[in-house]
Amino acid sequence: MPVFAAKGTRDFLPAAMYGRLRVIQTIRDVYATFGFEPLETPAMERVDTLMGKYGDEGDRLIFKILERGEGGREGKADLALRYDLTVPLARVMAMNQGLPLPFKRYQIAPVWRADRPQKGRFREFYQCDGDIVGSKSLVADAECIAMAHLALEKLGFDDFVVHLNHRALLSAIVAAAGVSDHESDVLVAVDKLDKIGQDGVTKELQERGIPDASIARLWAVLAAPNNLDRVAAELGADAAGPIAELRTLLEHLADLGAHRVVFDATLARGLGYYTGAVYEVKITNGGVGTVAAGGRYDGLIGMFSGKPVPAVGISIGIERLLVVMEERGMLAGAGTPVRALVTVFSPDTVHAALDLTRSLRGAGIAVETWLGEGGNLGKQFKYANQRSIPYALVLGPDEVANGTVAVKNLVTGVQQVVPRAELGAAISEPGLPARA
Repeated sequence: MPVFAAKGTRDFLPAAMYGRLRVIQTIRDVYATFGFEPLETPAMERVDTLMGKYGDEGDRLIFKILERGEGGREGKADLALRYDLTVPLARVMAMNQGLPLPFKRYQIAPVWRADRPQKGRFREFYQCDGDIVGSKSLVADAECIAMAHLALEKLGFDDFVVHLNHRALLSAIVAAAGVSDHESDVLVAVDKLDKIGQDGVTKELQERGIPDASIARLWAVLAAPNNLDRVAAELGADAAGPIAELRTLLEHLADLGAHRVVFDATLARGLGYYTGAVYEVKITNGGVGTVAAGGRYDGLIGMFSGKPVPAVGISIGIERLLVVMEERGMLAGAGTPVRALVTVFSPDTVHAALDLTRSLRGAGIAVETWLGEGGNLGKQFKYANQRSIPYALVLGPDEVANGTVAVKNLVTGVQQVVPRAELGAAISEPGLPARA
C-alpha cells in the first residue's frame, strides 16, 4: 500500500535540514544577543491548560489526546498537543514563581494546529518565541519587535514591514461604533481584512448581527488606517492612553534601529489573550502572509498564578520564512559541513585511512571515511559528489610511505599532493566554487 506522511506534516531530508538549521541558529544567536535565555516545555499540556486561551476559533484547532482506558473509548481527552509556546510559558511562570523578574526567555520548538494546510501553513510547524515576563515598560515591547526586526535582517530580508496596533485602541474603535458588547465578533472579522477585503469583512459583520450604522462608523474611523494622527482625531480622548503608548513605542523602536514599522489600525490579532500593543511582520510580495507576530498579554499568566504578571513577546514562524527563502535562492551554500571523504585505496590501507580520519577529527575538521569496499576510487568520488563533499583524500602506498596525502578537489577537479602536516589547511580553505 502507498505510504504517506500525515496531512499537513513533512519530512526534512538532509539537504533541507541544513537550510532550516542555519535559519534557526541565526534566530537563536539574535535572541541571545538580546539577553534571552533558552527554555524547553513538553509537547503535551493538560487540556484545561490550553482551552479558553485562544478564542473560539483557536480552541477548535487544538489537537486533543484521548484519555487512556474507558475514558478514551468514550471520546474523552485529558491532554493536548501545544497550540503555541506562550501558554506553556505562562504555566511555567505560575509553577516557578521564584524566578527573578524580568525573565527573558526564548524557545524554538514545534507546535501543532488542526488547520487547513496551504502554502506556508502546516499542521506541525516550528515557532521561535522570545518573551519578557515581569515588565510593564514599553521598552520591553520595543525589544521584542526590534529582536524580530534584526533577525529578519540577519537572514537577508530587506523588504519586510512590521504592522503595529494596540488592543485598547481597537476597543476604543469598537466603542466608537457603538458595539462594545460585540467586541470579540468585530475584532475577529476585522482581523481578516487583509485576506477577505472590506466587502468580505462587512458581510461577516452583518452576518454576526452588527448594525449597518455601526459598520459605517467603523469604516469611517479606519478610513486612513496607517495615519495615527487621523485615527486619534476620530476617537478623541477615549483613545488617549493607547495612542500615547503607541507614540512612545514608535520612538523606542526608532532608538533601537527598527525602522520598518508602520501603524496599522486594522491589525487585530486573533488570539484572545492580548492586552496592549500587538504586531505582525509581513514580507512584501512574499505570498505567505504573516511571518512573525506577537504582543503584550498582561492577563495570561495571572490566569494560572492568581496574581497579575505583565508579559510581552514575539514569535517568528520559520516555515513561511523558509518558503520565501527557498523561492528567492537565499539558502544557497547551506550544505553538509563535511570537508572531505577519506577514501580507502585498498584493504591494506584501511588502518592508515582510519588514522588520518582520527587525526582530522581531532583537529575539529568534519570528515567521513569510505564505508564500502576499498579499491574503486571512482565509486568513492561519485559518492562524495552526491553528498556535496568538496574534497576526496587518497592514501595509497606511496602517500603512506612519504607522509603525504593526495587531495582531489571535487568541485574544480584539481588534484595535488600535500604533506600530511599541511592537510588541514588545504581542505579548510574557504571560497570553493558553488556546485550547480
